[in-house]
Amino acid sequence: MPETANSAQLLRQRMAAELDELRNEAQFRVLDHPTGVNLCSNDYLGLAHDPRLKGAVEEAVEGAESVGATGSRLLSGNLREWGDLENHFASFAGTEAALYFSSGYAANLGLLSSILKPQDTVFSDALNHASIIDGIRLSGARKVIFPHLDLNFLEKALRDQSAKGAKVIVTESVFSMEGDVAPLQDTLALARQYGAEIIVDEAHATGVWGPQGRGIAAAEENQREMLAVVHACGKALASAGAFVCCERVLKDYLINRARTFIFSTAMPGYLARQIRAALALAREANDRRTHLYSISSWLRKALADLELHFGSSVTQIVPLILGENKLALEIENQLHKSGFAVKAVRPPTVAAGTTRLRLSLTSSIAQEDLARFVAVLNKTLGDCHLSHKFF
Repeated sequence: MPETANSAQLLRQRMAAELDELRNEAQFRVLDHPTGVNLCSNDYLGLAHDPRLKGAVEEAVEGAESVGATGSRLLSGNLREWGDLENHFASFAGTEAALYFSSGYAANLGLLSSILKPQDTVFSDALNHASIIDGIRLSGARKVIFPHLDLNFLEKALRDQSAKGAKVIVTESVFSMEGDVAPLQDTLALARQYGAEIIVDEAHATGVWGPQGRGIAAAEENQREMLAVVHACGKALASAGAFVCCERVLKDYLINRARTFIFSTAMPGYLARQIRAALALAREANDRRTHLYSISSWLRKALADLELHFGSSVTQIVPLILGENKLALEIENQLHKSGFAVKAVRPPTVAAGTTRLRLSLTSSIAQEDLARFVAVLNKTLGDCHLSHKFF
């Protein structure tokens, strides 16, 4: 058999073996469609089903000259809508400028891989999103991974760092798997003391936290001191893409150096109008935010009453930490049968031994639905013959 054929066969065998290993470890993933009360959605303000946003999208498509951008922003795709929206979003974020990327992943990857150099040192929270991790890896910069929210460790690392080059601290504001919040004021104080820059990913705070949903950094009025604040549009804003909000000089640099921006076809102009409409709805959604805070607090108390573990969550993301993959999948399956869409999050997304049901609440959920969920969950745990001491 030719060597090239052997090589192709080897590749397929390797993939099949890895998939079998994932199945054996209860880590194999499949695509399905969630049904029932959705407790795994990032549509935090319920805008994805809001008729006002649907109407805005229909109007935008109807009025569009074309439904395709036809090229990258640096070629034929720099439609006027995107420049106008970037100026509008910068005002929302409280920064000098903003640049739109096609996804939050592309934003973090493009930002970090372009601005960081091998002589720089980046300090990254251990639970930062994969897009942050990959952006740092691509940059080739020195990296210091500090334990989650451990500012004592971070301060020592900043103090001990003697290498030449820039120092950059990178953190999420609301952590996507834990539902806790970074202490941005204290982190900023360390950055000032040790001459470091800060980049904050607000993906799970945009639209939900801060005045008019402008994020944690805006709530603490320190976004202007940060090198960049990344706001996602695919969660509470029920759209797609993300903005890197920053000074004008960084925007210009990203236009010239961020590969995920330079080499990506622009998004169609009607999406810019959708994002702008979603932003307007989000700014006025104080009632939805209040309801979301209320049901999140209620759920945490209900889980605590059952002596279940949800980590240090203080937001709309409430992780029910179960520990074992097979256990989490069994409970997920039983909850599906009872009309609740939940998802087990397993390694490597989370650390080994911390497999969980990531309960992600939205303002569309009624407290009565959560009460029924907690009752079904409690019965399911009992049916599995589980003792709370194992959690």
